[in-house]
Amino acid sequence: MQEQDDLITRAQAWLAEDPDPETAEELAALIRAGDTAELADRFSGTLQFGTAGLRGELGAGPMRMNRSVVIRAAAGLAAYLVAQGHAGGLVVVGYDARYKSADFARDTAAVMTGAGLRAAVLPRPLPTPVLAYAIRHLGAVAGVEVTASHNPPRDNGYKVYLGDGSQIVSPADSGIAAEIGRVTTLDSVPRPDSGWEELGDEVLEAYLARTDAVLTPGSPRSVRTVYTAMHGVGKDVVMAAFARHGFPAPVLVAEQAEPDPAFPTVAFPNPEEPGAMDLAFAKAAEVRPDIVIANDPDADRCAVAVPTADGWRMLRGDEVGALLAAHLVSNGVSGDAKDCVFAESIVSSSLLGRIAEAAGVGYEETLTGFKWIARVEGLRYGYEEALGYCVDPEGVRDKDGVTAALLVAELASVLKEQGRTLTDLLDDLALTHGLHATDQLSVRVSDLSVIADAMAALRARPPVTLAGLRVASAEDLAEGTGTLPPTDGLRYYLDGAYQARVITRPSGTEPKLKCYLEVVVPVAGASDLADARVRGQEVLDALKLDLAAAMGLRTP
Repeated sequence: MQEQDDLITRAQAWLAEDPDPETAEELAALIRAGDTAELADRFSGTLQFGTAGLRGELGAGPMRMNRSVVIRAAAGLAAYLVAQGHAGGLVVVGYDARYKSADFARDTAAVMTGAGLRAAVLPRPLPTPVLAYAIRHLGAVAGVEVTASHNPPRDNGYKVYLGDGSQIVSPADSGIAAEIGRVTTLDSVPRPDSGWEELGDEVLEAYLARTDAVLTPGSPRSVRTVYTAMHGVGKDVVMAAFARHGFPAPVLVAEQAEPDPAFPTVAFPNPEEPGAMDLAFAKAAEVRPDIVIANDPDADRCAVAVPTADGWRMLRGDEVGALLAAHLVSNGVSGDAKDCVFAESIVSSSLLGRIAEAAGVGYEETLTGFKWIARVEGLRYGYEEALGYCVDPEGVRDKDGVTAALLVAELASVLKEQGRTLTDLLDDLALTHGLHATDQLSVRVSDLSVIADAMAALRARPPVTLAGLRVASAEDLAEGTGTLPPTDGLRYYLDGAYQARVITRPSGTEPKLKCYLEVVVPVAGASDLADARVRGQEVLDALKLDLAAAMGLRTP
């Protein structure tokens, strides 16, 4: 009974200072109903601020995303910036079209202003890469993007960038978290009603002008595209960028073209999720374009699909990553290996390394996330398999689904003029470097202990073979490596009939366990390609089964 009384007392204290009538009523109803189970879940701790900033389900209480949590986070960030010597510096705030995003952006601007910093808010919901660009363009000391990217509709998030335009990493995350922990009550956080700047379209125009750097002057611009914004904020910017550079206007998937925080046509607003691209493929079947392009809701990711004899096929992020690298090389990207580096996360295909080596440019692997890729010295191009591509690091030091779409469209146009397709170029890469087949075993959970137990099982009983291939070496990434800081993950290199690689890690942004699989199949000639793809997929399927068994999970 004492624990229940304490829970109710804490909930009432939170309610007393909740600035949002909606979440206040939600919490009051839980208290009136005596719903201690739900209250215990919401007050079991606090939503933790880390290298992804904040992300979680909307709702009342410290374990949810709400205005109270955001105000505390903004106050912690402001205190950290002032302590780092940035008093009076500019903080740029952007936001997507999710529920509460505009409120969270406004609260952030108020807190920054109250702390003696200058704040500027983007004029409306815009793609995350516009915010990342604005930080460097305006000389800001930090930036905040309110977005949950491709998470379910009930989620929102809070992504923090520092003045170099890249996302925070350690120790900035722990420093900000410590300052958040020092916030006592919301009444202690000054929040004026005005004093920040509402930006106009000048920053967006500057971003669009910067996209000129992505394309080759005089290159073909003939590709016909079907485009979906996935109910997000990408449509207007993508259409403006395509028009600016002389591409045919993409045909829109009308049902998903306008921002809608309910995401009514998709279970998960992520192009990688089953069913998310169905409407785009239906439109493509109707108008028969050359390619299909999709952004996720905040338009920092870019998905590409190509026609096949059996319909439309989504290219894997690794395939698009390799295609863009090959295109950059063919356009003459070169330089000292230290000043011209292709980079990718460790979970992405090793094919990029082979392309870089053949081109004589630098190559580097990083931990998962563009917060790491963007920090690679001499970065010229970076990608990771989750549909993220950085094709203009001097403009946007983060993944950018708009400029990636432009570069894909240019590449497809170049190939079209040659009577070829993106699939033909993938065949060329397989013939030159071997077929690098990749896949993923992704397990979404409602109980996070499932992920911890699976990782513990692998550590306690390391596999000796997977898919009939010998585990030649194993690394516990939690211990760090000679080139990588510690992270929760396991990496296995396999040898035998084929070379393969497996990496297992908890997702940093969703309740998922992710296993990244790659097998390299040698290809002697064009006539061997079809068989190599079949053999590669067979090995990938066997890896999924064996890995699931090793982790104590039901087979996929």
